Amino acid sequence: RERLFRLQEDGATVCFEGRFGRARSQQSFSVMHVEGVREGHQSEGLRKYGATFPERHCFTLVFKGKRKNLDLAARGEEDARHWVQGLTKLMGRLQAMSQPEKLDQYPFWIHGVLQRADRNKDNKMSFREVKSMLRMINIDMDDVYAYKLFKECDRSGDERLEGRELEEFCRRLLRRPELEELFGCYSGEDHVLSAEELRDFLRDQGEDASLRQARAVIRTYELNEKARQQDLMMLDGFMMYLLSAAGDILNQEHTKVHQDMSQPLCHYFISSSHNTYLTRNQIGGTSSTEAYVRVLMAGCRCVELDCWEGSDGEPVVYHGHTLTSKILFRDVIESIRDYAFKQSPYPVILSLENHCGLEQQATMARHMKAILGDMLLTQPLEGQDPHDLPSPEQLKGKVLVKGKKLPEPWHEPRGLTSLLDPEEEEEEEEEEEEEDKLQERSNRRVRGSPRSMVPGDPGIPAAKDASQVAPELSAVVVYCQAVPFPGLAQALRHPRPCEMSSFSERKARKLIKEAG
Repeated sequence: RERLFRLQEDGATVCFEGRFGRARSQQSFSVMHVEGVREGHQSEGLRKYGATFPERHCFTLVFKGKRKNLDLAARGEEDARHWVQGLTKLMGRLQAMSQPEKLDQYPFWIHGVLQRADRNKDNKMSFREVKSMLRMINIDMDDVYAYKLFKECDRSGDERLEGRELEEFCRRLLRRPELEELFGCYSGEDHVLSAEELRDFLRDQGEDASLRQARAVIRTYELNEKARQQDLMMLDGFMMYLLSAAGDILNQEHTKVHQDMSQPLCHYFISSSHNTYLTRNQIGGTSSTEAYVRVLMAGCRCVELDCWEGSDGEPVVYHGHTLTSKILFRDVIESIRDYAFKQSPYPVILSLENHCGLEQQATMARHMKAILGDMLLTQPLEGQDPHDLPSPEQLKGKVLVKGKKLPEPWHEPRGLTSLLDPEEEEEEEEEEEEEDKLQERSNRRVRGSPRSMVPGDPGIPAAKDASQVAPELSAVVVYCQAVPFPGLAQALRHPRPCEMSSFSERKARKLIKEAG
């Protein structure tokens, strides 16, 4: 569908005509809500459906939060390049803005939104138009609560907001009662913070603040010129400070890696994702490679791939025994290759929950080697004891595979070995919990029982030999061997850092209780 996108005069808002049901309405988004711009066919949508458009005409806007990507195809290569370069520069400029500078943009932005939401151009806003405005500024608000605010601001009682009524409605959207209460505790009856009162507040928060530092905060964040000149802070300035990075409870130095990263890998908590491929619920939701992109860009370092037999010899990733959609294993690995180290240089672990037969397991290994290349760790690091874990620093830029591994040839005869699936106990417990809550699982998975077909997929054979592991897949498991948990006593007596076990919280609580 062809749409006309325009950058507004404020240099921060893009408008276009959208559709809600049968009704058309002007839509907009702020450039501040854009997380990144991808050139070419670099999204799942464009890879699937964008073949009719030249790659150099295409680009994708990735939004912060849960908003879906916006895939676009310009009329020409030059138009696409102008949009990509322009948006990238604007994002950088807006990111570098101070809080007061951002606030200077607000009147232009909100005025444009109000004009577009006012469909009949009478300078008044019905509740329907107010709901349209909320959608434009990406506020997902309950209709009942929104109407309550609307009625409270409708002083004239004519079911329309205008002038000061509309201004009051917008102010109420931004209200933070808990911050207003805090401000009142320190400012007293005059509702103005002096530099001394602000210093007292900062000291109560554990900061070693001086009067000079308090005055510097006022000069930086107070919006009222007269108050700023008298070293006074109003409520808006106080909120501006608290909601800024400087007012964050998190030490800003800790937004960067500040820990010692030279310890063995097992000394760290690892940011991990469960059922990474899902964008919605785990019964009938959509699986997407974009889910991997989002978690990796959020700093996640361990992602999960539930691998099942697919058609045409290609393994797929989805939540087995459910109605969730399927994505190709190969496409997932390509997305991981492209985004694994954009946000962090430290290693990424691929946690494979393997339900494939031997042939498709070998295909998985081939895809990982071919697509990841030198990123994929296939041998212990040179000069490192193979039974000791290296550090995140040593493993920078590397992808590790967590999975089952064949016994070493000097311990067991060569060939295929049937292995107990270390994920199986966790899966069974998860299924029990889901059945208790949803009562939707009728076909339960029993340890060791053969499956001839995947439920709900009569055309795709299930892996009858999924309890076995192919040598090709075993070979790419180096430092993260998945094993059944031997028990706390055994693990403490004979620690094996390169072995990993998975169990549910229910099992963890049971083990802790048994250990006393």
